[in-house]
Amino acid sequence: MQSLQEKASEWSGVDSADAFAIDSTNLFQKLGLQAFINLSTNFYTRVYDDEEEEWFRSIFADSKKEEAIQNQYEFFVQRMGGPPLYSQRKGHPALIGRHRPFPVTHRAAERWLHHMQNALDSTPEIDPESKVIMMNFLRHTAFFLVAGDELKNPKSTSPV
Repeated sequence: MQSLQEKASEWSGVDSADAFAIDSTNLFQKLGLQAFINLSTNFYTRVYDDEEEEWFRSIFADSKKEEAIQNQYEFFVQRMGGPPLYSQRKGHPALIGRHRPFPVTHRAAERWLHHMQNALDSTPEIDPESKVIMMNFLRHTAFFLVAGDELKNPKSTSPV
């Protein structure tokens, strides 16, 4: 049986070594807090304005945009070398558990990644090399969550 990390690598197309390259550089130190705030703001503006995929936008209907932005940038800061802002406010990230109420399917992961890539591309404070490192981590993590979603819905093993 494949581990969640192995499934994430297979489905995302990102090798674990590339996904966790974020651990060999301190992106928070390199980019600073404002870059992560801007990235998360760009991302959630795209999500909440998504007119093409109503089903995707509806996943976030019960969330407040400002809180979603804060949760995301605090997680990114913490995971990418900065202070433990997220854990201090919300406890352990426990990504699979925190995403349990949401339909974390292959399709949803791809839509999330679509918005994240566009948000990265429109955040000039983040240099191209850092964008690649971040996107590898985010792509792998998105599919780690898809694999985790299978734990609650074991019959949904199809990558559609």
